[in-house]
Amino acid sequence: METEAKDKITKTLSPELLQKINAYWRAANYLSVGQIYLYDNPLLKEPLKLEHVKPLVVGHWGTTAGQNFIYVHLNRIIKKYDLDMFYIAGPGHGGPAIVGNVYLEGTWTEVYPNVTQDGAGLKNLFKQFSFPGGISSHVAPTTPGSIHEGGELGYSLSHAFGAAFDNPDLIVACVVGDGEAETGPLATSWQSNKFLNPITDGVVLPILHLNGYKISNPTILARIEDDELEHFFKGCGWNPYFVIGDDPLTMHELMASTLEKVIGDIHAIQKNARTNNDNTRARWPMIIFKSPKGWTGPKKIDGLQIEGTFRSHQVPILVDADHPDHVKLLENWMKSYKPEELFDKNGTLNKELSELAPKGNYRMGSNLHTNGGVLLKDLHMPNFHDHAVHVPSPGAIKASDTTVLGYFLKEVITLNRDHHNFRVFGPDETLSNLLGAIFETSNRQWEARTEKDDEFLSPSAEVVDSMLSEHQCEGFLEGYLLTGRHGLFNCYEAFIRIVDSMFTQHAKWLKVTLELPWRRKISSLNYLLTSHVWQQDHNGFTHQDPGFLGHVMNKKADIVRVYLPPDANCLLSVVDHCLRSRHYVNVVVAGKHALPQWLTMDEAVIHCTEGIGIWQWAGNDQGSEPDVVMACSGDTPTLETLAAVSILREHLPDVKIRVVNVVDLMKLQSSSEHPHGLNDQDYDSIFTKDKHIIFNFHGYPWLVHRLTYRRTNTKLHVRGYKEEGTITTPFDLRVQNEIDRFHLVIDVIDRLPSLGSKGDYLKQQLKDKLIEHKHYVSEHGKDLPEILNWKWNNIDKAK
Repeated sequence: METEAKDKITKTLSPELLQKINAYWRAANYLSVGQIYLYDNPLLKEPLKLEHVKPLVVGHWGTTAGQNFIYVHLNRIIKKYDLDMFYIAGPGHGGPAIVGNVYLEGTWTEVYPNVTQDGAGLKNLFKQFSFPGGISSHVAPTTPGSIHEGGELGYSLSHAFGAAFDNPDLIVACVVGDGEAETGPLATSWQSNKFLNPITDGVVLPILHLNGYKISNPTILARIEDDELEHFFKGCGWNPYFVIGDDPLTMHELMASTLEKVIGDIHAIQKNARTNNDNTRARWPMIIFKSPKGWTGPKKIDGLQIEGTFRSHQVPILVDADHPDHVKLLENWMKSYKPEELFDKNGTLNKELSELAPKGNYRMGSNLHTNGGVLLKDLHMPNFHDHAVHVPSPGAIKASDTTVLGYFLKEVITLNRDHHNFRVFGPDETLSNLLGAIFETSNRQWEARTEKDDEFLSPSAEVVDSMLSEHQCEGFLEGYLLTGRHGLFNCYEAFIRIVDSMFTQHAKWLKVTLELPWRRKISSLNYLLTSHVWQQDHNGFTHQDPGFLGHVMNKKADIVRVYLPPDANCLLSVVDHCLRSRHYVNVVVAGKHALPQWLTMDEAVIHCTEGIGIWQWAGNDQGSEPDVVMACSGDTPTLETLAAVSILREHLPDVKIRVVNVVDLMKLQSSSEHPHGLNDQDYDSIFTKDKHIIFNFHGYPWLVHRLTYRRTNTKLHVRGYKEEGTITTPFDLRVQNEIDRFHLVIDVIDRLPSLGSKGDYLKQQLKDKLIEHKHYVSEHGKDLPEILNWKWNNIDKAK
């Protein structure tokens, strides 16, 4: 196919332009090598010495020349057609390429004025790379023009598609490394073209960069035949173009002519779709770009082949005190790019070359979409009070919290439809999570074939939940947020763990960008986790894992927030707050099954604003010190805690009980550790300094212990999920993990020996009740009527 492709080369570039593009590429390659190796002598104005080389040389060369090649050609096509385009660098450590190109186009100096466009600036540019206090070896938040952290592989295409949604004039050029292409998320990403609307969305242009090797192994896609590769991508719905070779001048012409065809295809698809209102799924073009690993680098070192092998993946020449003779090899390599032809005597790129780059915000390093906070506009928000559940008294009625929320989200979608800046993402679980009300205003975006019995599918919509991949939904949403929009990700609680590492990378991105004044804050990443651990009637043990909360809590306090609203009105208040927030990761856990509703909307707003509170209506310690503090966090633990309190107050009325509910989990941390945390005085005023605290928690018990380990009161006893479960009834699952009302009351009795025989008799009754429960569930397949029909009674009024 290589020969065939070369035969089709047309003369797109004039000889003069061809030489200029090649020179610009040489300049980018020179800067890349300099970043990896040099501490001083950036223009080689004196013979290179070992002291000019960094004491620790780290970086990755293998992918760099190929990415430089792509960048310069995208510059040409942007400038010719005035394209709104930016670059996503998928290969993990392509930092030298993107940093160098952003510097050459002038953006780096505008953002970092100390890195000037001269010899002194080049020295700063080189020194900062992989150097203490500098920048990383991969594309990072510090890199202008980037929305994609290059440290972990697999998400470049999903980020690209997220950026393209609702951006009809945007082209996202996404370079996919052949190592990255072997990851599960990336392999799935090729199917994302079934969700791109040619009328209302932008375009993703994948450029699969095949250079043959990973760290020390060949790559799969580079070792299959070209016709098989072509069939694979055509089968995924793409129209692939091949650019293959190793001769620079031939490759420049081939890439230039290929990009002309690709942009022609894109414009033709868009013109047809937008002129004729034709939503037919497009066969978008992509490029398969094959070039040698470590292209233009050293051919052989110490008798070993370097270029075109895995040995060029990282640092191709070791230059240190143990290899002093390699200094000359490095100097020869850098001089092969002829820097004296590229930079003037001051170290500034020659004007005839600098003019090849686009200007202003057409430069990929300064494209406004890559600093999404610049474009971010506030959501138009409905009044969540309008969706309030009427609660005549605590626990008087039941409701499905997420069903109520669905109607609120429906209105959010409707109010923001014309602004094209809000979407709901999820892996085919939106209906299961009882958020179906949103389909009263929006369908699901879907570009593939439809059949008569399909539901809620259309080419344009605000919901993207038709792809059963948590990775893609997370990546889509991240790309959407990073380019200046808003969204929400709904997911089963247990399976959000699939994106643990993606969440980690995004949280790190937010943390670093807070430290960069030029980066604007973006909309928060909002997770709604439902179908949670405490009600998995038919799914069982596999669907029980509340561990995402602990994972989130490990991240920087400036970034993460975790909310466990106990009822629907609290959920409305919390989600309204989260959707309005900026630059956080908000995790909200809420159930979908009907449970008692506790607070009026006015009460819920106060409670959620405070994040933690004593529920005076539930306890009986007013005017005195409590004997025990019954604390709870999460809808199901709250239900069981209040049921336990009702048993205690009926059978042991002299026990003074304080009931505390926690919505904002960060309140448990010290104020010195988290901005939401309570100071010690406020914590002690709620939990006391020395009374037993029975804390019923939604997740793993150790998390509460972690959050409170510095507190004065050490009499904390946390109950939560302890990895017990099967296919069983909701209450039996609580019993198996001992968060149920009976175990809670027994715990109180055990910790208050002063209760004497009254406590002993009640404890025996509850143990009997647990046996009765087990037999009843085994025989009838449902919970005891007294459990199913239980309601909170206002004990004080009853008296």
